[in-house]
Amino acid sequence: MKSKYLKDITRFLLFFSFGILLFWLAYRGVNVETIKKALREANLWWIGLSLVLGIISHISRTLRWQILLEPLGQKTSFKNTFFAVMVMYLANMALPRLGEISRCTIVSRYEKVPFSKALGTVVLERMVDMVVLILMFLVVIFSQFDKITNFLLDNVNQKFNQSVGTGHIIVLIVVLAILGLIALWVIFVKFKYTALVQKLITFAKDFIEGMKTIAHMKKKAWFIFHSFFIFILYYLMIYVCFFAFDFTANLGPMVGLTVFVMASLGMVAPAPGGIGAWHFMAFETLAIYGVPVNPQGAAFAFAVHGAMTLMLIIVGALSLIALPLMNRTVEAEEKA
Repeated sequence: MKSKYLKDITRFLLFFSFGILLFWLAYRGVNVETIKKALREANLWWIGLSLVLGIISHISRTLRWQILLEPLGQKTSFKNTFFAVMVMYLANMALPRLGEISRCTIVSRYEKVPFSKALGTVVLERMVDMVVLILMFLVVIFSQFDKITNFLLDNVNQKFNQSVGTGHIIVLIVVLAILGLIALWVIFVKFKYTALVQKLITFAKDFIEGMKTIAHMKKKAWFIFHSFFIFILYYLMIYVCFFAFDFTANLGPMVGLTVFVMASLGMVAPAPGGIGAWHFMAFETLAIYGVPVNPQGAAFAFAVHGAMTLMLIIVGALSLIALPLMNRTVEAEEKA
């Protein structure tokens, strides 16, 4: 048990340190005093509106997850599902992707949804999210092709691809995939009837059943609506913040979409909440449209990401506290 905690703490410190490093690299040349000045002059009402839109997006995500969970045989309560979603964001601040496990654990404990089935719906959710984000990315690419191309050529490190050819990478992936399949086959054949393998088989079946819920859901139209509505709200969270600063107030909706999509790519970095990488992608994209990185772009990224992060921490922590308080019956049954 101690080794598990030590491993978790080590992982947290590693990812957190990586995020701090990215943040330092992004802001190392920025004058702190000029950022403070820009923040003092900002209209915080627009940032407040951004946070309201954020809460609405999380409510929409909760409703969409309920639609996915319903075909599994039990309708989950809104409060527990919402709390699970918010705890997910909080947990992801500690370790990337820990949140997905946390929210499945919560609905499994308080709503009696099998963990593996809940995890299947979460994976399905992420796949749908990726499709919507790709569609938005394509809109940006086609409408801002010249600007985005120059941005990618200027900022994406090409050294890896130059030193290790694309063909070599593909061959390496194929070889590793084949070796992995062979290893799984050997394990399955040799240990087919062991309790561990039987549990893994059951888990896999439940996982697949969770992913197949999209075929059995009764509210497909609502599912599609929420899938797009969530990302429209994410985009608006960025765009309304343009009006909080004089130097971004004159930028149009398409610029807001471009900043949102490019900054979202920064969330791929293995850092808590995309810290550093999100900031870099946001203010470098703004620079394409004439907003200087130092201090205007840096101030914008710091304010927007900071406000969103603070909101997620507060609401996530409150959700974590509220869960046992609002589920006293379940807590009592577990203690009995």
